[in-house]
Amino acid sequence: MKDEDSDAARIRPAVYEDARPIYRLIRGHSDALLLRPLSNVLENLDRFLVAEAPGGEVVGAICYGLWPEIGDELRTSAELQSVCVDAAWRRRGVGRRLVLAQIGRLRALHVGQIVVLTYATDFFASLGFREIDKHAIMYKLYTGCVNCPKHEDPFTCPERAMALGAEAPAP
Repeated sequence: MKDEDSDAARIRPAVYEDARPIYRLIRGHSDALLLRPLSNVLENLDRFLVAEAPGGEVVGAICYGLWPEIGDELRTSAELQSVCVDAAWRRRGVGRRLVLAQIGRLRALHVGQIVVLTYATDFFASLGFREIDKHAIMYKLYTGCVNCPKHEDPFTCPERAMALGAEAPAP
């Protein structure tokens, strides 16, 4: 791995021409991600960042969702979603740069915490995330996980909940 490889992909906000490539990239990671319909990608395009290879190909993507805390908007949480990098571009720092760029966008919003549900716990731990109990993110479980087509129960789902800036105690 050469140092210049990690700078080969440019991180930028998504534009409408990126919608189908993002959709295909997410579908290519169906083992680790929930699939999103193309319409959902389009509806949330302003929340996506992409990694663009020098030839213009979208080789990575990340989105975010917001979980407002009813009655206390200052405790709104943000969830990192659809974090994926094309297999040929892994281990070049692309995922790290996507996540850090998205964290920067979310910090500017002054969210209470940034959360991710993931299998890649070592990766997110290296970025300062720590594991939290899923009971600490009940809004997410009630609005998203309860409708998951992969697992019957959010608490038996093998994805781990991790947070950055969380007040919730680790399990």
